[in-house]
Amino acid sequence: MKKTLAQVLSERRALGRAGFVPFLVAGDPSPKATLAAARELARAGADILEIGVPFSDPVADGPVIQAAGGRSLSRGMSISRALDLVGDIVRAEGLPAIVFTYLNPVLSLGKDEFARRCARAGAAGALVVDLPAEDAAPLSRALGRRGVELVLLASPTTTDARLRLIGRLSGSIVYYVSREGVTGARADLAPGLARRLERVRRLAGKPLIVGFGVADGAQARALAPHSDGVVVGSALVAAAAKAGASRAPRAVGALARRLVRALEVAC
Repeated sequence: MKKTLAQVLSERRALGRAGFVPFLVAGDPSPKATLAAARELARAGADILEIGVPFSDPVADGPVIQAAGGRSLSRGMSISRALDLVGDIVRAEGLPAIVFTYLNPVLSLGKDEFARRCARAGAAGALVVDLPAEDAAPLSRALGRRGVELVLLASPTTTDARLRLIGRLSGSIVYYVSREGVTGARADLAPGLARRLERVRRLAGKPLIVGFGVADGAQARALAPHSDGVVVGSALVAAAAKAGASRAPRAVGALARRLVRALEVAC
């Protein structure tokens, strides 16, 4: 039977570190390069892959991921092709994958077809970044019938009541947005983050992965004792863009190995 995302993170913690959850934009700089980068991430020690579906109006994404999504869309990437690519990655690397997307692409397929396609790709979870928790139950049920977890977001402004709702409707984990604003590397972590994570964990009642703004090993190391998994996105996407298409997978792998070493030191 397929492990839940929480089980994957729990098993990693038992081996001595927090989970490493790297993010890639599907199709940037190309589908072939995305697959090669996923292979490098698996070799570096990734526990869960997060694969972003490029979208034309990515309101939660900072400039690095917006630019990557734009490049991917310009080369013909779509939600259907992105899900096919997720399937290729899961079959090749055997790692659990979370599909990161916006609500409009899901609605373009229909929630049942989206759930079917996620399941066919072998995705472990789906994160719909602009889906309000109050409207999440139908998609949660559609995905759950197919064995796919809905991963809901919580943030520094989420109320206690809403955290409890998110805990009920999310799958086996909750994704905590570490600061207000869009994705993107930051020079430091938000002050008081450890205290806020304890509050979210208590009210939501689920293991937490934490992302938005984690850029380097020092930040990952600081987060590791307080979270079950650390998500790194913009820093990896930027490293790939700087290296160029032919060298992007190697650059992603090199940064990922440094991040994993930092997580091991933290525990």
